[in-house]
This record gives sequence, C-alpha cells and structure tokens, in this order.
Amino acid sequence: MRAGLRIDVDTFRGTRLGVPSLCRVLREHHTQATFFYSVGPDNMGRHLWRLIRPRFLWKMLRTNAAGLYGWDILLCGAFWPGPRIGERLGDVIRAAAQDHEAGLHAWDHQRWQARIDTFSTEDLRGQVGRGYEALRSIIGREPDCHASPSWKCNDRVLDVTSSFPFRYGSDCRGHSLFRPLLNGVPSARAQVPVTLPTYDELVGPGGVSVTEYNEHILRLMENQSLNVLCIHAEVEGISMLEVFSDFLARAKQRGIEFVPLGYLLDKKTELSSCRMVKKEIPGREGWVACQETGQE
Repeated sequence: MRAGLRIDVDTFRGTRLGVPSLCRVLREHHTQATFFYSVGPDNMGRHLWRLIRPRFLWKMLRTNAAGLYGWDILLCGAFWPGPRIGERLGDVIRAAAQDHEAGLHAWDHQRWQARIDTFSTEDLRGQVGRGYEALRSIIGREPDCHASPSWKCNDRVLDVTSSFPFRYGSDCRGHSLFRPLLNGVPSARAQVPVTLPTYDELVGPGGVSVTEYNEHILRLMENQSLNVLCIHAEVEGISMLEVFSDFLARAKQRGIEFVPLGYLLDKKTELSSCRMVKKEIPGREGWVACQETGQE
C-alpha cells in the first residue's frame, strides 16, 4: 500500500530542530515525504489571545501544549516581531529539499490563520507571492506544491494560487484525489487532501493515549482508499520523534510505503471534480476546508 506523508513546518523551532531530525529518521527508514514550509516571520505566539475561546483553551490543556510544543513556540512573536524563518534557516530548508518535495505552507502562518476570513484578494496574493519567491530563492527551483495553513482555504485562495506554477495543492481535508470546482469549473490543479487525523486532534484526555496512537492511525488506514497523513515538525520532529520512528517501522511491517504526495498523482489522468466546503472537525478549533462528500 502506498500512503502520502505530508510534513508541515510552521515555526522557527520546528524548522531548526524538527526538520533535520525528521530528515535523519526518514533516511533511516528509506522514506521520502513532502515538506510544507512557513518561510516568513514566526509570530505563532500571537495565537495566545485565542485562549479566551473555550474550545481553543481546552485544546491547549488537552494536548499539554507547553510540553508538546515548547514555550519558545507558544511565545514566539507574541510581544515583539518574530524571526524570519527563511532568512535565518534557509540552509536547513535547502538541505531537506535535496531529498524531499518542497511546498509552500505560508509566508506568515499566524496571520493567514487569524485573518483568512477578512483578507482581500490582494492580501492573499501578497502572502502567497512573498512566500513563493522566498522559498524558490532558498531551494533554487520552483516549489512543488501549496498547502493553506491549518487547511483554511476558500475559492479566492484557489483562484490566487492558480496563477503560481505549483504542481498540485493540499489545501483541505478529504477522502480522494480530486479537482476542486471554482465557479463551477474544474480546476486544472489537483488536490491531494489529508485523509487521516493529526496527533493533536486525537491525543489527550478523552481521546487516544500516546502509547495507542501509532496503532490507532494504522488501523484507520484502508487498503482501498486514499491515505494521506500529516505530521508536524514541531511535534513528531521533536518531542514525539521516537514515536514517529516507531510508527514508520510498524507501517513497514504492514507493507505500507510512505511517499511524497506528488507520487500519488503519478499516472492519475482521470480525477473527479467536487467543491471544497467549510466544516468543523473533531479536535480542531474553527473551520477547515473539506472535500465535499455529496451530503452537504
């Protein structure tokens, strides 16, 4: 079985510590993945104001966010401008891109996540354009793909990103490879949606334990359907690195081969078309873009 492996890199710490560690573990397991990079300022600490929202506060407590991510992530950019990731850590990104697909995640992850509902088209174009140019300069080639931060994507995002030479998008959660409908017309660019829940959506009180997590995810993977797993450099690349290495070993024992997302599109000529819609999913605060199931 082939399954897609997506690695989101949201922060300065995740890039500096998580990316090299993940590259080492992937090399040990003879595995390749798609890395999606945030390359502008790391202002993730500004999310702390969301603690006034009960659902976000509960998620932070449920996942033991301080222990999982580290205080430097939780406070970065909260009281002063955060460091520009691509400028400071371009060598880390460039080294990883030699062996793995490299996609754009964001220029400013926190700003996109917080303001996507009020961004103008020009705001969106600026965010994507700055990130695209920065990542292209770092890796010395066109970025392979695009993934909207926190799966916050809408028709205007699809329209803006269509003007950049990304091979495909991974902007939503879903169940199959597809072409999103934009104004009723199928997009030329395919979507490779994430199909499996993430660590922070599952683990914690009332959810799955850390020791059960690997087997739980492996049980969710089905032989006849699309399987795309998203991990985070800040989690599986640092505090849960050993857990992730064990996961890859267990997957190999079951005959599961993880590959970059673009590999799943190889030889795929006929794809269905459907809309992307806003939905809420268990374990995640706020809406995310989801592939339409036909029941919306």
